[in-house]
Amino acid sequence: MGVFRYENKYAAPTKEQRERYMKGESEEHLFGPDNQIMLILYNEAAYLKDDIDNVRILFTGIRDKQKAVDEVRRLIEYHETKENRESGFTTGNDAR
Repeated sequence: MGVFRYENKYAAPTKEQRERYMKGESEEHLFGPDNQIMLILYNEAAYLKDDIDNVRILFTGIRDKQKAVDEVRRLIEYHETKENRESGFTTGNDAR
């Protein structure tokens, strides 16, 4: 049905979205370093919270719930490779 992305931790689904999609029983799953990535699964939606980059994503509809799981995998891989990357810039003193 839809994917809604919120670019900072203070942005959140609207009251209407919470009442429509984020209701009933839910399952919470934690991932990533220090469990900073949380996936909350609802009957008809999934809510992804990435506290590393302060991004929130609401996936609505049963078909989009699988996209949420795929996005968690992508985020974990992204953050792991981000930690292992060296800086592309060096100073003259470091370039020995």
